[in-house]
Amino acid sequence: MTRRPLRLTIFNHKGGVGKTTLTVNIAAALGEQGKRVLLVDSDPQCNLTSYLFSDDVVDDLLDRSEGPRGRTIWSAVKPVAEELGDITHLRPMATVMTKVHLIPGDIRMSEFEDSLGDSWTSCFKRKLGGFRATTAISALVQSITSRSDYDFVFYDAGPNISSLNRVLLLDSDFFIVPVACDLFSTRALSTLGQTLKRWIIDWRTIQALAPDGAYLLTGSPRFMGYIPLRFKTYGQAMASVPARFLRRAERRIYSDVISVLRKVDPTLAQASVSDTRLGLVKDFASTVQLAHEQGVPISQVQEGNEQHKIEAWDAFRSIAKAITARSKKWAKHA
Repeated sequence: MTRRPLRLTIFNHKGGVGKTTLTVNIAAALGEQGKRVLLVDSDPQCNLTSYLFSDDVVDDLLDRSEGPRGRTIWSAVKPVAEELGDITHLRPMATVMTKVHLIPGDIRMSEFEDSLGDSWTSCFKRKLGGFRATTAISALVQSITSRSDYDFVFYDAGPNISSLNRVLLLDSDFFIVPVACDLFSTRALSTLGQTLKRWIIDWRTIQALAPDGAYLLTGSPRFMGYIPLRFKTYGQAMASVPARFLRRAERRIYSDVISVLRKVDPTLAQASVSDTRLGLVKDFASTVQLAHEQGVPISQVQEGNEQHKIEAWDAFRSIAKAITARSKKWAKHA
């Protein structure tokens, strides 16, 4: 019997903070450290799939997703969404990264997302169909990871407060917040903390109402930490503006995320903000664009800025080690 891998979501509902780029590069670093990683492209925009595969491969996946040879996330949840049966098991796709596999995304997940609001309401009415739809993605991941031994599952979520992201966060053991060095990114933290609080409280009510034998989400996403992005440096020193930003971000992280979640349940976040920063990802400028064009992690870009590639490898390796260390600490107390 395989063990349950740790499920994580990198989430900030402000767009443009680099969630997909973070996910790819962290997964690559974990894979290089010998960890098996399953990426789930849950976003209807399919950014993660488009990052890792060429346009012709993505087009073929989308063209076939409705049929018996479908390999996207929609192919798997379609029977549940259309109330025709159970999820369809998928075989994840190998990627260019060592030990990293992908459940491809699908634009049709926008249809599923539209229906999840009604499914959530149905859960409050104790209707089994509501539970089946709400937990379909989780059940798919469970089906895959029960047949193959993974260490981590990463959900790639869209940049919004939505019914789809609600089920992803509530199925996660941990969530990580990327924070770009700008005022709007930190302001979004207030909405994030309050939204998570409401989702967790509502799901606990739903759990109490659940019919016997219903498959359930864990419903307790813990705050693992945050990652500041795209700051600039001068020589070896951080610029004064990003340094001030980091101090402000930590204050907001504590007041808008940690303290809010701890009022619901002290186990959802540690009491101190002092060691919640998982790492730092500087501005790698055009090297990031090259990584997207080539479909590889930043450190594996052909040509490009060599210093950027070295710094990116060091940064993401450090973040991966921090995630692994905290997951081990979690496992001891689980």
